[in-house]
Amino acid sequence: MRYLAVRTERGPAWDASRDIREQAGWDEHAAFMDGLVEEGLLILGGPIGDGPHTLLIFDAESEDEVRTRMGTDPWAGELLRLASVEPWLIWLDAR
Repeated sequence: MRYLAVRTERGPAWDASRDIREQAGWDEHAAFMDGLVEEGLLILGGPIGDGPHTLLIFDAESEDEVRTRMGTDPWAGELLRLASVEPWLIWLDAR
């Protein structure tokens, strides 16, 4: 398996006065992310603390695959931006 650690950040259209589930297009974004999980492409994901970043773990063939797929997210660019996409080697795993 090839894991990629993806960090996202809030984009320019993010409304700081609203909760994440109250942002414009939440239902479409959530459905998109659920689809990635159902495909087995996205294995873990969620906000990091109370800040503007999210960590996503993908099981993907390449960084390009992740960037292409995330580019089709309804939130891409305006509400959510890719901050980094990096290979992740798992050395410890208690599962």
